[in-house]
Amino acid sequence: MSPFTGSARRTADWEHLRLRIADGVATVTLARPDKLNALTFGAYADLRDLLAELSRERAVRALVLAGEGRGFCSGGDVDEIIGATLALDTAQLLDFNRMTGQVVRAIRECPFPVVAAVHGVAAGAGAVLALASDFRVADPSARFAFLFTRVGLSGGDMGAAYLLPRVVGLGHATRLLMLGEPVRAPEAERIGLISELTEEGHADEAAGALARRLAEGPALAHAQTKALLTAELDMPLAASVELDAATQALLMNGEDYREFHASFMEKRAPKWRGR
Repeated sequence: MSPFTGSARRTADWEHLRLRIADGVATVTLARPDKLNALTFGAYADLRDLLAELSRERAVRALVLAGEGRGFCSGGDVDEIIGATLALDTAQLLDFNRMTGQVVRAIRECPFPVVAAVHGVAAGAGAVLALASDFRVADPSARFAFLFTRVGLSGGDMGAAYLLPRVVGLGHATRLLMLGEPVRAPEAERIGLISELTEEGHADEAAGALARRLAEGPALAHAQTKALLTAELDMPLAASVELDAATQALLMNGEDYREFHASFMEKRAPKWRGR
């Protein structure tokens, strides 16, 4: 995302989530615990806009996405979204569905790693938010459910049919998206949906530790690695290795590459600057 902005100023007033930034790590917490952090129109829009703002500022080097209370996110609010969409015409419905997809694109395209801290339920859109993250750190209470067919819609919502086969394979993805059955933490870890399984109640702590580790590392290298992982999903090998070569040539001109060599020669830890 471009760092160049228009005249509108950044806001710190986010109605549907909490934001904390410390030492290069942004922690974004979905904050409707009484509704299992069910998403509303405003929550989707806040996530989309916040990720764009953080991406432009370039001060954040890693982000934790968490949920307050008993679960991560139960998906779209039945009353405030599913009920409301029944009154929308096709053009309005297309606008809404494009907006939800923009949230997933923002997670995949932001120039810093996103770590989802999952406990309890991650259902529907909540499961896709976790899926779109770069890492999914979960405790044994976590359960993922891609519920879209259960409400009469396609399982391919918000990019799920694109992302899920690439994470767990086509066979598992077909089962999860077609049947909408919940996948509990042990199986989710077995099929590769979970990056790290923690002890009970420690998902937020472990996700924060991972985010801090990432934030302390070479931010530009992380950003380019994430960009290549996304860009090369559909590229032929020849195009991929050419893009890799161009990216490495640029990074070899960077300060962090020189800093690694200097620190190695001086037998000290590198001081990464993300440049």
